Amino acid sequence: MASTLLSIQVIPKTPDGRDSIPYVDVAIKVIQESGVKYQVNALETTLEGELPELLKIVNDMHEALFQAGCPSVISQVKIAQNPEGISMDRLTEKYRP
Repeated sequence: MASTLLSIQVIPKTPDGRDSIPYVDVAIKVIQESGVKYQVNALETTLEGELPELLKIVNDMHEALFQAGCPSVISQVKIAQNPEGISMDRLTEKYRP
């Protein structure tokens, strides 16, 4: 079981004030290609894994956004860590119908 949950909201500064959603899609693609378990929500995406690999994904997301033409990126990150294990499913199961 993973020891870390990391939720991230990327806020890319876009070239010429363009819509940010296509750039957010670039960041989410990095997560999809990483192979970690994740869940996309309306305002943030939560990843499940080990802290070093998740922080690398955050870095990769920023790099992908720079490559896509964003001059800067702000990310809001929340981290929950438990050496005995933590999962999105266990934390949210009581809220599912």
